[in-house]
Amino acid sequence: METEKRNFVLDVNEVPKAGQWITLSLQHLFAMFGSTVLVPFLVGLSPAVALVSSGLATLAYLLITKGKIPAYLGSSFAFIAPIAAAKSLGGPESAMLGCFAAGLIYGIVALIIKKAGMRWLMNLLPPIVVGPVIMVIGLSLASTAVGMAMYKNPGAEHQIYSTKHLIVALITLAATILFNMFGKGFIGVIPILLGIIVGYIAACIAGIVDFSGIIAAKWIQAPDFMVPFATYTPHFSPAVILVMAPVALVTLSEHIGHQMVLSNVVGRNFLEKPGLHRSITGDGAGIIIGSLIGGPPITSYGENIGVLAITRAFSVFVIGGAAVLAVVFGFIGKISAVLHSIPQAVMGGISILLFGIIASSGLRMLIDSKVDFENKRNLIISSVILVLGIGGAFIRLTDQVSLSGMALSALVGVVLNLILPGRQKAGGEGLDQLTQAK
Repeated sequence: METEKRNFVLDVNEVPKAGQWITLSLQHLFAMFGSTVLVPFLVGLSPAVALVSSGLATLAYLLITKGKIPAYLGSSFAFIAPIAAAKSLGGPESAMLGCFAAGLIYGIVALIIKKAGMRWLMNLLPPIVVGPVIMVIGLSLASTAVGMAMYKNPGAEHQIYSTKHLIVALITLAATILFNMFGKGFIGVIPILLGIIVGYIAACIAGIVDFSGIIAAKWIQAPDFMVPFATYTPHFSPAVILVMAPVALVTLSEHIGHQMVLSNVVGRNFLEKPGLHRSITGDGAGIIIGSLIGGPPITSYGENIGVLAITRAFSVFVIGGAAVLAVVFGFIGKISAVLHSIPQAVMGGISILLFGIIASSGLRMLIDSKVDFENKRNLIISSVILVLGIGGAFIRLTDQVSLSGMALSALVGVVLNLILPGRQKAGGEGLDQLTQAK
């Protein structure tokens, strides 16, 4: 037992000493910070609310999983395009309705997994479907990233090209790449945060940062929460549900992948104990909590799994400490004002890399799963998903309800996978096989 204990600094349920606790929790806070505030920044939600919702969601997750899984939850990049689409249909209130629906889907899937196991989910979402859909998520956002990097007023009807903004974006991109490639230890885990800092400094030198909001902000200030029936009256929208719900199926497969990696890092099978149904319920509860206060959907974070692998401190009390710090940060008005002052050029530089990584991770899933593209069936499924998703295809169901983009491509991919013959001979290791291999 002593020999086994030397393989880690803190066990899952071990309480750290005060100084160690604060230091390790801050590392997890910094690891998730850049990505968690980037998502709401890109979709027009409050970064401060996103911090609070990530903290509350993580605490709920730890309770639901009985304190047995050291996972931190932060803003999900998979929902960026769907949130933007939902907002265009009915404003941020509609986006929150869609997020709530996505959380409910997590709960439904968790109940089915508890009763029937998870093989059905693996058959519904094999790598040949999930991989191309993830690529669509990243590539469909490419124009957004480039626009933020190139233009002074991205998204406007008449965009103004700016060499100054492009240079700031490229500096941010270069710094993030360098930190990611050559950063050692914890530095290599937080390249996004460090890239934003370097980009912000470059933006200050270029004179494109407005400090008036920081000066005017209070130190202690409540975030701009969006609470149903308190700050707005929610209205049911089938169109929003159709836009948001299919994304949950894709992020569920991402969740399973994270649980497998986390199990390897910690040396315990979290898929069996406390069980995949509990971890999925925890994620779904976190999404619902966020939707009730105006935060984006959340998912477990690879960055924080990386911190666990580096520090070998697996204590859920450390994760909980980071969650509490995130909530506290959300109520510090100066921090919120600094986040709002970050120029879009800086975020554009970060996004060029991040959205590309999302697309590349879909390709990596296909490679890791050994999907055989000599097989015509696989080639057809991936080709249709990519063109429908990136091309912006849509099906108008009613005057106000459409099925489009990533949602349409995901559903078509699932249907093609179920109806095309030769599924057993198509090649590629399904997630069920990968799970058994672990």
